[in-house]
Amino acid sequence: MTELSWQRTAPGSRAGASPERRRRRGDGRVALFFIAPVLIGFAIFYLYPTVRGVWWSFTDYSLLAKPEPVGFENYANVLRDPEFWNSMKVTLYYVVVNVGSQTVLALVLAALMHRLTRSVVLRTTLLLPWLVPNVTVGLIWLWLLDTNLGFVNHLLGSMGLDTVGFFTDPSLVIPTISLINTWAYVGYTALLFYAGMLQIPQDTFEAASIDGAGELRTFAQITVPLLRPILALVLVVSLIGSFQIFDTVAVATKGGPVNASRVIYYYIYQQAFTYFHMGYAATMAVFLVVLLGVLTFIQLRMLRASESQIA
Repeated sequence: MTELSWQRTAPGSRAGASPERRRRRGDGRVALFFIAPVLIGFAIFYLYPTVRGVWWSFTDYSLLAKPEPVGFENYANVLRDPEFWNSMKVTLYYVVVNVGSQTVLALVLAALMHRLTRSVVLRTTLLLPWLVPNVTVGLIWLWLLDTNLGFVNHLLGSMGLDTVGFFTDPSLVIPTISLINTWAYVGYTALLFYAGMLQIPQDTFEAASIDGAGELRTFAQITVPLLRPILALVLVVSLIGSFQIFDTVAVATKGGPVNASRVIYYYIYQQAFTYFHMGYAATMAVFLVVLLGVLTFIQLRMLRASESQIA
């Protein structure tokens, strides 16, 4: 057989692989057809607003007149704006308290469910606060924690204790909002950790028990390291969600008292829809996107999210 005829009949040649390639091309068209609605929705509701917002950040736009290009003036003004940096500081404080408390409580709840009970009723109960709209959650806790009429302060007064200004004390307002949102999301986060724990082979825990490892040591040295991909996912999602805190602040405090709870999202909202500085608000949004991208990249690299020891 000549070299030319061998090349024509060899496995993997164009003639031999053409049916397979045609089938793959057909599968690609079918896949594109099914994901087309998602791609269209992404382009309309995410990509286009993002591009539009970046363009607005280089303009002086007030919603009442046509945008006028101003170059990098908005970016320079943001860097010199003390209120912007104060809102970032308030937001970072909220993120640390909320993500820290939510992650720790969720890990504990997931470990208790995994080791003690796997009740469907319990899992459903944990998920209920997450299903309640954020505005409703804010209103419920606003009434419960009100300084004068709230049930919690009424209970404290009945025990002879002083009332607490949960939403009126500048030193307490951010921890209060953080714990409210921890209450709302900890069940959902715990179920994510619980699902990850179910993927860990049971014989791993049995081997640790035979070696004499207690519950705390097993949790710290086996469960948590093996949950690294899930932990990375939860931390990234929680971080992004915490920076987007708006509903509870808008309902309960409106940024007060004395801007002690004015987080970055609420400040952007004020600039855009209260003062009609749409271009300036878009600039702050661009800063926030870049910051979240950097923090997410750092988290994924530090946690080595792509690596998993679960076999």
